[in-house]
Amino acid sequence: MAATGIDTSILHKGAHSASYFDLSRSMGEGAEIVDFCIPCNPYFPTPEMFDELSRDLKNILKYYPSDSTSITKKLASVLGLHPQTVAMANGSTELITWIDHLLIKESLAIPIPTFGRWTDQPLETGKRVDMFPLQERDGFRLNLEDYVRFIRDRGSRVAVVCNVNNPDGGYLARRDVIRFMDALGDLDLVIIDESFIDFSDAEQYPSVGPDAVIRPNTVVLKSLGKNFGLHGIRFGYLMANPAIAGRIGKALPKWNLNSLAEKVVHMIEEHDQEYEDSLRLLSRDRRDMAGELQRVPGLTVFPSQGNFILVKLPTEWSGVALRDYLVANHGVYTRECGNKLGMTSQFMRLVVRPGRDVDRLLDGMMDYGRQFRVRPAYEDVDPLDTRRAWNDGTPDNLIQYPAHRTEYSARRAAG
Repeated sequence: MAATGIDTSILHKGAHSASYFDLSRSMGEGAEIVDFCIPCNPYFPTPEMFDELSRDLKNILKYYPSDSTSITKKLASVLGLHPQTVAMANGSTELITWIDHLLIKESLAIPIPTFGRWTDQPLETGKRVDMFPLQERDGFRLNLEDYVRFIRDRGSRVAVVCNVNNPDGGYLARRDVIRFMDALGDLDLVIIDESFIDFSDAEQYPSVGPDAVIRPNTVVLKSLGKNFGLHGIRFGYLMANPAIAGRIGKALPKWNLNSLAEKVVHMIEEHDQEYEDSLRLLSRDRRDMAGELQRVPGLTVFPSQGNFILVKLPTEWSGVALRDYLVANHGVYTRECGNKLGMTSQFMRLVVRPGRDVDRLLDGMMDYGRQFRVRPAYEDVDPLDTRRAWNDGTPDNLIQYPAHRTEYSARRAAG
C-alpha cells in the first residue's frame, strides 16, 4: 500500500488497464484519482445535463428501454442520417465483434499499434491478421499508399484504418481516406474506425461516414461513449450501405441498448452547442498540454488529433514503474503501452485534461525523473505533413458539404 492508499498491485492484474472502479475500491480514505488513462471528454455532459439525468434516474432504472430499432431511428434523426444506413450497439466493441463474426471470413489487415480489439477479436476466431507496423521514426504516421501495397502483397480480404488512431493520435486527411476506400473497392470489406474523429480539428468535416454509405464494401464506426464522455453507458454505432447495416442490425439483440443510452440519445439534440463548445475546449487543452509535456527533459511528445497524447519516456525511465509511482504518490492514473502490439512500456498514452490536472501530472513526472540524468528532447513531428499524401490530388467523387457548419448534425452525422 502506498502514500495515496492505492494498492498498485491491482495495476499488474490482467492484460488491460484497471478500471476506475477497481482503483477507487482499492484506495484509502480521502484519496483522489486524476484519470489520464481512459480517453473521455472532460467537458461533456455539462453539470446541468448530469442534473437532468439524476432527476430522471428512477425512471431510467425502473422501466424497460425502447427496442433498439426505435432508439436507432431517433439517433439517425438527431444526426441527420438515413436510418437504414445505421446500426447501433452496446459500444463499438460489440460492433467489432459482430463485424468479425458476420463479415470477416478469412483475413484482415491492420496497422499497428492501434486499438487492440481489431487484432485480438479476429485472432480469437481463427482469422489471419496481417499487421502493418507503423514506424516510430515516421512519428507512427500511416502512409496509405504503402499500406495498400502491403494489403495487395498479403492478399488480405478486409482492411482496417483507425482515424484518429489510438494510441498515437495520428490523423489522415479525409480526401486520402476516400481514395484509400476506392483503391480497395474489390475487398470483402474496408473498415474506417472513427471513434475519436470528433476530437480532431484538422478539417471542418473530417469524417467519411457519408462517403461510406454509398459504397458497396465500406463500414464506418463511431463511439458515442468516447465523444460524449459517457464510457459507462456503452453505446456506439456504425454507418454503411443498407445491405451491410441491415445485416448487422438484424443480428443484434432486440433490446441491446439500455434506458440510459436512450435518455442520452434524446438529450443530445438539445445540447449540440454545449457539445461543440466541449470540443473547442478540448482542442485548446490538447495544444496547451503538449506544450507543457515538452518541458519534461528527454520526453518525446508525438503530435495528436485525438483526446490523448502519446509520449515516449527517456531511456532510463520505466513506463510500468512511472505508472505505479504516479498513482501511488500523486493519485494520477496513466496508461503505459507495453501491452500494445507495435509498442513497448517506454510509451505512454496520456488523456488530454484541463491545465490544473496537467500540473499535477507534470509534478509527478518531474519527481520521478529526478532520480535519473537528463537526456536531450527529441524533435517534434508534424502529423499533417503532406509530403506523404496521394500524388494526384483530390478525388473527383468527394461529397461536398455546406460552406458553414450550422447545426449539430453537420459534423456528427458526417461524423
